[in-house]
Amino acid sequence: MVDFDRVDLTNVTTQGYWANDVGKPKVTATAAAIRRLDPAIAVETVEDRYRPRLGIGEAVFCCVDSIAARAAIWRSAASRCRFWVDGRMLGEVIRVLTADEEHGRNHYPTTLFARSEAQPGRCTARSTIYAASMSAALMVHQFTRWLRRLPLDRDILLNLLAGEWTVG
Repeated sequence: MVDFDRVDLTNVTTQGYWANDVGKPKVTATAAAIRRLDPAIAVETVEDRYRPRLGIGEAVFCCVDSIAARAAIWRSAASRCRFWVDGRMLGEVIRVLTADEEHGRNHYPTTLFARSEAQPGRCTARSTIYAASMSAALMVHQFTRWLRRLPLDRDILLNLLAGEWTVG
């Protein structure tokens, strides 16, 4: 787990952190939550920004606020991982993009765009805990499909306000 950020008060209602996590590094708070669920799970944390020299595993879950950071991480990690999933949110609009060795490697780069085209602000500042939970669930669902060698959905768009669900 790699993140330089600390838990902010807004993360309590949008990302599921506890009030006593405020001010702690996100990797520390998240690792503690995982250990409460199952102490046998090994969690390696890096309290820093992602850097290309960092070792990565077979699976990468990209959960960052910046499109520029997504693009940089993709350029560095895409050839070194077997499974990639990116969760994006803006309010109650969720997009989950997935790539593995066989599918999505050509599609994913087409979803990246210039920083000037991005919505201003942090995605979770306008979100809700249920949207973040749904995004996380869709990401884990794609991961479990990959583990089972089932076909992946390379591009899922869920607009909760409009009641629209698109899978590509």
